[in-house]
Amino acid sequence: MKPVARDLVPPPAEVTPADVTTAAVAPADVVPLGSAVEDLVPVADPAAGRGPRWLDDWLAANLTRVMSWRRTLHANPELMRRETRTTEMVVGLLRGFGLCPSVLPVGTGVLCEVGTGPRCVALRADIDALPVAESTGLSYASRVPGVSHACGHDVHTAILLGAAAALASAPDLPGRVRLLFQPAEEEPGGALDVIAAGGLDGVERIFGLHCDPKVEVGRIGTRSGPVTSACDMLELRVAATTRFGTRDELSADVVHALGVVATGLPAMLARRVDPRSGTVLAWGLMDAPETPCGTPREGVLRGTLRTGDPAVNAQLPALVEEIVGWLLRPTGVRFGLDHVRAVPVVDNDPDSTALLQTAIADALGPHAVTSTTQSCGGEDFGWYVQHVPGSYARLGTWSGEGPHGDLHQPTFRVDERALPIGVRAMVHVALAALG
Repeated sequence: MKPVARDLVPPPAEVTPADVTTAAVAPADVVPLGSAVEDLVPVADPAAGRGPRWLDDWLAANLTRVMSWRRTLHANPELMRRETRTTEMVVGLLRGFGLCPSVLPVGTGVLCEVGTGPRCVALRADIDALPVAESTGLSYASRVPGVSHACGHDVHTAILLGAAAALASAPDLPGRVRLLFQPAEEEPGGALDVIAAGGLDGVERIFGLHCDPKVEVGRIGTRSGPVTSACDMLELRVAATTRFGTRDELSADVVHALGVVATGLPAMLARRVDPRSGTVLAWGLMDAPETPCGTPREGVLRGTLRTGDPAVNAQLPALVEEIVGWLLRPTGVRFGLDHVRAVPVVDNDPDSTALLQTAIADALGPHAVTSTTQSCGGEDFGWYVQHVPGSYARLGTWSGEGPHGDLHQPTFRVDERALPIGVRAMVHVALAALG
């Protein structure tokens, strides 16, 4: 079956508003992303010659373009729900490959397919940035004050663009590959927007990569079963039940009530939940507005609740409500508890993970496949694997020299040799899943 197109794409500096239907992508006054491209020397492609031939040829001719896309995205980060220019750039490039992308109904994020046939697999990249000021000193560092790609989503997006262009250059494909450029991963809801727009309709399996500065470049960490944690958001609001704010002996003590829950809920969860589940509650805010000559009338407590066990995650809302009610009953306050289910556990399907491991070995060599551990981090890829089988892996980005660093940090850096590795892995797993 023939893919949709095999044309190569111009570098991002050549993408102009004329390449994109602005009404469908962004307001008329949106300015395209400023290019961050210098005279690039392509990084080494450690798997050059491993095939297929058309993939080797495409990367040999276009690896600098993948690097330029990544650097342009890196220099022009956009926060979740505001990825307008990023979406415009992705749409323009995909159209340059001869593909037919569509923007999500929410206004940012893109769906696109390459290939034909009844069978379909999906590849996903997230496109949003973080409210973190960059301090890497890179020549293509963020130009947006207080915003950066400190989680590597620029890398994910450039890799998926490269995979799209490479697949579009293939002489034939065994089916359809759906490309999901997802907005708002850093804020719950982006994956749900993709699903609501039909992004998983007809999809047999889904795969994704995420940068990991703990893994050396050239290797990809895989794991069957849970690989991230579920993350919920808690907000407890309490209020005094009497009007005697200046008569301490007649008024419920809001501050005391907040303190009881802040210390008591983590302690009780530690006794009621299997400690092997990795369940952790962390408070981020406790506030009771100051009241002159008396006790505050109301207060709020906010935090995040994480667990690595899908079964425990299903039990937590009822358990938290029970414990909070029991703790606050003697205090005499009124309270309201909001328990928001932000993201579920990414629970990798064993068959999809085995398929991914084989594809990585075929693409890069057996040495490239390594194991990874379950993290306490949240990732909304978990919503996808609740609908279709899939696997989510960790792409090594550490250069092998100096400290590993970490995600979500101002100093986060990526060894760009990860770009061709990621493109090869995504192409190979799509072909293997369709084969």
